[in-house]
Amino acid sequence: MVPGIGGSDDEHWQSHWERELGPAADRIEPASWDAPDQTNWLATIAKKSSAQSILVAHSLGCLAVTSWLTRATSPAALGAFLVAPPDRAGMTFPAAASSFSTALARMPVPTLVIASSNDPYGTRSTSKDLSIIWGASFIVAGPLGHINSASDLGQWGQGRSLLEAFTAGFKTR
Repeated sequence: MVPGIGGSDDEHWQSHWERELGPAADRIEPASWDAPDQTNWLATIAKKSSAQSILVAHSLGCLAVTSWLTRATSPAALGAFLVAPPDRAGMTFPAAASSFSTALARMPVPTLVIASSNDPYGTRSTSKDLSIIWGASFIVAGPLGHINSASDLGQWGQGRSLLEAFTAGFKTR
């Protein structure tokens, strides 16, 4: 699990999924959730990931995962499930995350981008454009805001179904 800035609180779907999946879900542990540093986040992804991992990222975590995947020199994961990638050039992008960049290359693993039709941090159009650049499949999940705790999704069953469909056939640990 690769949350966004601030981490994922107890009511975030990533936290629900971690509790449900137990040891099969492992969250990165960067030096700071609130003052994120891309170099540090990439290093923490490298520590937690393996060639058998499915990277499940939200928001700023999507930028970290895609940056890491494009720099990895060996098979780094089985796939990337990216939810609500933010628009790095958008007016609402947090200043605290200024060290983060947007990868502008095709992902070396199967990738799925899930967007909301009313995300204040990344428009549907921007998310679609990123999915094209990344060579990813693209799904609009509906008007879910930033697909975070404020969206009041709880366990977000729709997202779990999408993850299960995405990973069908992957050989994981």
